[in-house]
Amino acid sequence: MCQTHDQRHLACYSHPLIRDLAWLIDAPDLLAMPWPGRPTREELGLAGPALDDYLDHQQRSPQALEGRVGDSVNGRLGHYHERLWQHLLASAPGTRLVAHNCRIECDRRTLGELDLIYQRRGDGRLVHLEVAIKFYLGLPQGPGGADSQARWIGPGCVDSLAVKREHLHRHQLPLLDRVTDAATLGQLLASPALVEAALAHGIEQRLAMPGALFYPLAHGLTDDAATLSAPLEATPGHLHGRWLHHRQWAEFTATLEADTRGAWLSKPHWMASPSASQLLPLAALDAHIRDHFAARAAPLPVMLHGAAGWQRLFIVGDDWPRRIPLPPLAPAAVP
Repeated sequence: MCQTHDQRHLACYSHPLIRDLAWLIDAPDLLAMPWPGRPTREELGLAGPALDDYLDHQQRSPQALEGRVGDSVNGRLGHYHERLWQHLLASAPGTRLVAHNCRIECDRRTLGELDLIYQRRGDGRLVHLEVAIKFYLGLPQGPGGADSQARWIGPGCVDSLAVKREHLHRHQLPLLDRVTDAATLGQLLASPALVEAALAHGIEQRLAMPGALFYPLAHGLTDDAATLSAPLEATPGHLHGRWLHHRQWAEFTATLEADTRGAWLSKPHWMASPSASQLLPLAALDAHIRDHFAARAAPLPVMLHGAAGWQRLFIVGDDWPRRIPLPPLAPAAVP
């Protein structure tokens, strides 16, 4: 059975934004990079029963979350994910959101943006947090060795884990190094006290990169675990599922328990598992999937639930991948 996220805190909540927020609080990072990872529950002030109290309050009064998310529910998954982080850092007991989407400029040229800056209430330290949510499908054959991050590509075949990792590591996170003077810090932090704290103690840098890695369903529908190594730097507890071509779907469903139910996921709600009311019998789900790929549509994320628990899948067209993104340039070759 493929690993999915802990469901304990999802069954209690019906609001889709609350379910995604609950998922986000505990979702593990995909990679263990040189930068420290996501804020812990303890840092957020949500350890123990405090998490249930927090989520119960969000369910009773979702207006602040709905206002923060706004029209991002109709847009890109990355924007929606950022808005969830903004709300979490602004409303969690242990943190205070200081700034977000902070543009960094030099000689009237925009170098990039810092996603989030927050302050820990416990010790007053400032933290710069970059966030990215990614879902990558692994290729049994492709660029690099068996554990190459370049073999893990997005469902749209536009980017790869290797490209994203290098962009975060070599461009996005080092942006803060360009901010060293009090005047620029004042523009970012909008508070003399915070500027003083930043100059005295610096600003910590963290990276939150949740999501899931989808391993290929092997020929003959055998266990996928032996068909592809985890990519370099993958965290031991990363969320994972399986991907399969549409032509494999009928044979795959024949191996499932008769009472298995499932649902397809629609952006931006690719995070939490569907609620019980969204689950369909396999026959109804199969009809939707057949119609979806008859129109040569994009890869489709699906979640199934049976006696053994949840399975997370990505179903792709039979001609997938149509292209494979090039690996990033070696650091020495980057101008």
